[in-house]
Amino acid sequence: MKKKNNTVKLNKFFLLGVVFLFVAIVVKLCYVALSAKVDDIDLKAFADNRNTAKQTLYAKRGSIYDITGEILAQSVNSYTVIAFLAEARTTDLNNPQHVTKKEETAKKLAPVIGTSEERILELLQFSRYQVELARGITELTKEAVVSLDLDGIGFVATSKRYYKMSNFASYTIGYARKDDAGEMKGYMGIESVFNDTLKGQDGYREYQRDAYGYQIPNTPAYTPVEPIDGSDVYLTIDNQIQIIVENALKNLKDYQMDWVTLTLADAKTGAIVATASTETFDLNTLNGLESYTHPLVAHSYEPGSTMKVFSFLAAIEDGKYDGAKKFQSGTYEVADVTIKDSNSAGWGVISYDEGFNRSSNIAATHLALALGTDKLKTYYRNAGFGSRTGIALPGELPGIIDFKYQTELANASFGHGITVTPIQLIQGFTAIANDGVVVKPYIVDKIVDQDGNITFQAKREELNRIASSASTKQMKEMMSDAVTSGLTDAKYYQSDIVSVIGKTGTAQIAEGGRYLTGKYDYIRSFAGLFPKEDPQYIIYISARKFVGPYTEISNAAKTVIEEVAKIKNISDEKSALDESKIIEMKNYISSDILITKEELENRGLKVYTIGTGSKIVNQYPLKNTKVIFGSKVFLLSNNFDYKMPNMINWTSSEVRTYCNLIGLKVNFEGFGSVIEQSIDINNNINPDDTLTIKLSN
Repeated sequence: MKKKNNTVKLNKFFLLGVVFLFVAIVVKLCYVALSAKVDDIDLKAFADNRNTAKQTLYAKRGSIYDITGEILAQSVNSYTVIAFLAEARTTDLNNPQHVTKKEETAKKLAPVIGTSEERILELLQFSRYQVELARGITELTKEAVVSLDLDGIGFVATSKRYYKMSNFASYTIGYARKDDAGEMKGYMGIESVFNDTLKGQDGYREYQRDAYGYQIPNTPAYTPVEPIDGSDVYLTIDNQIQIIVENALKNLKDYQMDWVTLTLADAKTGAIVATASTETFDLNTLNGLESYTHPLVAHSYEPGSTMKVFSFLAAIEDGKYDGAKKFQSGTYEVADVTIKDSNSAGWGVISYDEGFNRSSNIAATHLALALGTDKLKTYYRNAGFGSRTGIALPGELPGIIDFKYQTELANASFGHGITVTPIQLIQGFTAIANDGVVVKPYIVDKIVDQDGNITFQAKREELNRIASSASTKQMKEMMSDAVTSGLTDAKYYQSDIVSVIGKTGTAQIAEGGRYLTGKYDYIRSFAGLFPKEDPQYIIYISARKFVGPYTEISNAAKTVIEEVAKIKNISDEKSALDESKIIEMKNYISSDILITKEELENRGLKVYTIGTGSKIVNQYPLKNTKVIFGSKVFLLSNNFDYKMPNMINWTSSEVRTYCNLIGLKVNFEGFGSVIEQSIDINNNINPDDTLTIKLSN
C-alpha cells in the first residue's frame, strides 16, 4: 500500500507540471501577440524584412567609341520569358497573375518566340511554380509578347555586351562578361582599365515577396534607388585607318609566324590611331583568344638597329658625330668580344653617314664608346626606354635598359642586350617629329558621362627634350637616306605617293638564357615617319619568327602608309591639297556598274571594272574615303569572269588592292612601280594562280 501512495503522488506532481507549462506557453503567446517588441526585437519589422526582397537595378554599362563616334562596344537589352504557374499568385480573379489558359498561351507564343507550340505546352503542363520559355529575346520580341496580353507571362531583363565589328581592335577594346554574381565586368583592354568608369553605379528596389520569391501582386514597392549609368569612353582609334591596318595584316595570314604587330600614331600628339596584330579574336564569342596581353605594351624584346636612331642622335646632340669621318667596317674588338657588322667582311673604310645607311654595328659602337655608358643610358631613359609609358592599356612592361661594361655598351648602341616594347619605340620616335621633344602616347581621347558632360579630355603632353631642332633635322635626313639609298631592307618602304623616312631593325631572339640560331629566329622591324618634311604619322611594324620573304612585311607597312596618305590627303606636293582635287567616295554597292563608271570618270578618277557583271558587289576605295583627282578606283562586279588588266606602272599597293578584291595570290620582287607581270594582259585569271610582279629598282 505504501508503494501505491508514492506512485499517486508522482502522478499528481507530473500533472501539475504539465498544467503549469501549458499555462506558461499560453501566457507567452499572449504576450508576444500583444507586444510591439519582444526581447528588444521589433516583431513587425522582423516579419516585414523576412517578406521583403531586394532587387538590384543594374546600371547601363557605358559604350566605347572610336575618334569619329563610331560605336565599338555597347550593352544591349535581352529578356528571359517567364511563365508563372502557381495559382496562389492570383489574389484578384479579374487580374490573373498566373497562366490560366495553357493551350491558348502556347499557341500564341510559339510563332513569336520561335519555339514549337508542343514544347511550350509541355513546359507549362509539367511545371508547378514557374518555367522559362525563352532566353535572350530582343526588345522588339518582348514588345510583341506583351501585345499578346497573356495572363501569367513576365520577363526578366538582363543585358549583354555586343561588339558590332566582332574582332575589330580586339586587344585594345577588350571584352566584358557577367561574373558569377551577375555583374558585368571588363576583361582585357579598355573594358578592364576603365571598368569602374564604364559600369556606373547600380541601384536597387525593394518589394513584398511571396513564398516563391516573386512580388506579391497589388502590393506597393518601396521607393527605388535609381542606378547611375556608366560613362562612355572615346578612343583615339580611327576605325577607317584601323581597318586598313587589320586588312594589311590579314594579307600575311598564309605565312608561318609567331606574330606581326603594326601600329600607327599621330606624330604630333602621340595619339594611337590604329594598332593591330596577327594575334586577334572575336570579342562576341572569344574564339581565337589565346593570349591576355596587348602586343603594343606587353611584347618586350631586343629592338635591334631601330635603336641606332637614338644612339646616333645622342652622339649628334653631344657633339661626338662627324658624318664625313671614316672608320673601318666589318669587325671591331671591344674588351674580349668581337663586334661584327651584318656583313662581317665589312664594306672597307666608310664614312659614319654611310655607316648609318648600311646599319653598321661598328659605327654605332664607336659612337657609344665615345659617349660612355652613363651618357647613353641616360639618353635612352630620357627618351622613355626602361620605364612604362603609362598608356591606358593593361599589362604594360617597362623593358630593360641596364648596361655597365664596355661590351654591353657596344651592344646597347645597336639594340642588343636591352629590351623595349612597341609603344616605347613609338614614344621615342615622337622626338623626331617634334624637334627633339618626346610626347607621351595615349589611346583614350575623352570620357563623357551619362548627362553628356566631358569629364576627361586628353591633350598633347610633352615629356622630355632629348635633342635640338638642328639635331633632329639632321637625323631626319639620315633616316631619309637610309630608305632611299637602297643599301638595306629599308629600301622596301619607299613610296611613290609620299616620302617615308625610317630605320629597320633585326634582332636575335633570346630564350632560356641563349640566342636562338634558326634561319627565321629573329624579330624584324621598321620604325618610320611620313611625310619627311613635316611628319604626320609614326608607323612601327615588328614580326617575330616570320617564315617568308621580308618584302611581305614591308608591303604590309607600305600598303598602310599609302592608303593613309590617300585618305588623309598627305602628299609632298602642295598642289595635291587643293580642295578642288579631293573627291569623297560614295557607297556604290548594288549600283549599275556602267553608270557608276561613267560618273566616277567624269569626276576625274581612273576606273577599273572587274568582271563582266552589271551590278557592283564591292568597291575600293570604300565609302567616305577621300581620294585625289586621278586616283584609281576598282569596282568588282557580280560576274566572276576576271581578265588580267595591264598593271605596268601600278604601285605595289594598287596591285595588292586588285588582288585582294578577287582573291588572287601575289608575290613581289623589288620595290617601286610595276615593270613586269607574270600573267599576260587580258588572259583569264584562275583563282588558284599566283601573280608574280616585278617592281622597278
